[in-house]
Amino acid sequence: MRVLRMGAVAASVLLAGLSACSAPDDAARASVTIGVPYEPESLSPLLGYGKDGDSKIFDGLLQRNQRMELEPALATALPEVSGDGLTYTYTLREGVRFSDGKPFTAVDVVFTYTKILDANTNNGHANELDAIKNVAADGEHKVVFTLKYPYAPFVQRTVLPIASAQAAGGQDPNTGAYNTQPVGTGPYVLVSWRRGEKMTFKANPDYWGGAPAITDFTVAFIADDDLRATRMRAGDLDGTTLPPALAESFRGRDGVTVLTARSVDYRTVTLPTANPVTGDRAIRRALNRAVDRSRMVDSILKGAGRPAYLPIPSDDPWFRTGGEVAHDPAEAARILDDAGWKPGEDGVRQRNGRRASFTLWYFSGDRLRQDHALAYASDARKIGVEVNVQAGTREVVKPRLGVDAMLAGGGAGHDPDFDLYPALHSSLAGDGWNNMPRYADAAVDDALAIGRESGDPTERQVAYDTVQERFADNPGYTFLTFVDHVYVVAAPHSNLTTQLEPHDHGLTGGPWWNLKAWPLPR
Repeated sequence: MRVLRMGAVAASVLLAGLSACSAPDDAARASVTIGVPYEPESLSPLLGYGKDGDSKIFDGLLQRNQRMELEPALATALPEVSGDGLTYTYTLREGVRFSDGKPFTAVDVVFTYTKILDANTNNGHANELDAIKNVAADGEHKVVFTLKYPYAPFVQRTVLPIASAQAAGGQDPNTGAYNTQPVGTGPYVLVSWRRGEKMTFKANPDYWGGAPAITDFTVAFIADDDLRATRMRAGDLDGTTLPPALAESFRGRDGVTVLTARSVDYRTVTLPTANPVTGDRAIRRALNRAVDRSRMVDSILKGAGRPAYLPIPSDDPWFRTGGEVAHDPAEAARILDDAGWKPGEDGVRQRNGRRASFTLWYFSGDRLRQDHALAYASDARKIGVEVNVQAGTREVVKPRLGVDAMLAGGGAGHDPDFDLYPALHSSLAGDGWNNMPRYADAAVDDALAIGRESGDPTERQVAYDTVQERFADNPGYTFLTFVDHVYVVAAPHSNLTTQLEPHDHGLTGGPWWNLKAWPLPR
């Protein structure tokens, strides 16, 4: 068996379980079943579903190809941009229809963006569109965005899926039927959603880009990594994502291919400011130096990843030169000594009667987060900090974010604003999964605002360097690794590719990112 590594280049893989047969009308059909760890809360773009593209049910004005270059989707071309960078004009495709047969027009685009920005819509990512001052239709097939400031990466935001104004209008966007019964222009249509179990989709025969050859698509929600591996071995799944250590057990098996996609998906430990231990600057700085990131990459990720020091990778052009943090337990111990944290009889440091001890949560069944959490706790113990690792569901963990640490994940890529602003800006402290530790630094806020609002690349670089310098002095998280996504698939199918993947990759990423373009299996 040949093992393939995939990043920004095309690779051939073999997928099994893709059954092709003749339907009664002799039309060829093929089905694919994949297993993913996370289930979306909603399928509505108004609440954030598919905001980074590849949603299967919807299209954006633009889309990203395999090389991550922007291409037209519902728009006919990239936008016309005014000289001052404040106006973006998109010309829309004509003849496109939603899956319910209703025509797609500029009204739908205006509705989608306006509703997301409505304060009554519970979209945790609405701040990403903060630059929009107004969006208006210019006839049926042209849309004009007017910005408050020349937001440099705005065009990247327009991969956002477009909802149907007619189907989603007239209902509460937070609780309405559209959340579970979406109507889109995309290549697939939702057939059923059995909560906690699976979603099934069928190909949209009237898709404007041509009806997909893969006619049936099932997504099984299996939070437990071990269970996904078991179901893959049993032949219940055609493909799944697994932690590298589990994926290793599939190498050498006949009819199975293990492949890896490069990602900007990070793992990090949140350090809540309200906790008297994790909120202490010396504890934060010491933990940042105590952690052995390279060992985590080698032992936990089996080399399928790289060290993380920030939400942006060290090979990104926006990463500050010299921003890497060396593994230095001796320096970490010195920092704690100087701050008055002295070892107690059991080796755990104390100061003014308080033990250097805190709780670190991870999601139950997520072996990758568990392994990171245990390795972090081990490294912390070596410098006299006690980390008590606990597993819990999202419902259990989320209310604890303000006081307990969490082994979190994230990463969008494309522009530093996409990752630094939601992680560090104080206005988003405690806003869902944004700024979970409630990090607050006025200088960081100011620099993030400059980075977001300036159209000058040099000014933006200075601003983001400032953010990174301030963060290094008082890190609100301990960033650990960037996790490459490892997939296990079975035969036969060929010429599949992956993209550079964000954190959210279960349903939208993987080798099925462009399922609509797959040919029938041979």
